[in-house]
Amino acid sequence: SVVLQECHVQNTAREYAKLYAAEAEPLEGFGEVPEIIPIFLIHRPANNIPYATVEEELVGEFVKYSVKDGKEVNFLRRDSEAGQKCCTFQHWVYEKTNGNLLVTDLQGVGMKLTDVGIATLAKGYKGFKGNCSFSFIEQFRALHQCNEYCEMLGLKSLRTTHQKQRKATSTKSKNLPNASTVKKMVPKKAREPRDFISSEH
Repeated sequence: SVVLQECHVQNTAREYAKLYAAEAEPLEGFGEVPEIIPIFLIHRPANNIPYATVEEELVGEFVKYSVKDGKEVNFLRRDSEAGQKCCTFQHWVYEKTNGNLLVTDLQGVGMKLTDVGIATLAKGYKGFKGNCSFSFIEQFRALHQCNEYCEMLGLKSLRTTHQKQRKATSTKSKNLPNASTVKKMVPKKAREPRDFISSEH
């Protein structure tokens, strides 16, 4: 059932988050690590819907820290500590599983996350199949930008395969008079949102 799968996915992601925390917490300057809250399956035989899930209620501003389809640029993902640490968590899991598994839909309040998803390659990973499309893994690979937390954990940059594309984009922009015009024209198509996000800081 969907409910059962939801439990399985979130609790699997939670195990990865615990391993990530164990590796990241001891690092000097890393600080607090995001956690995925547990989700429990309850059986209510007398009810129309016999199975339900129960989890801790999160109070506060609910934020999505990872994009589902890569079409939107989520500022909170880049500009908040929790957002950056979530991106690093995704990168860490991706590297640990040799690119076979990715925790997606990281969302929650502060460092407490819930309702996450998992994408795996078609064959699954270690007998586990995710509930999200494999395309999320491809998108992550193309869109992820390493931050200081990725560096602290010594994660390898995923950018190398995209170097060629970057060169192609930069040659086009040389014909435009100045940087501010580029900003106005590029956002919709930009492969590298970094260019216009940096203006926020």
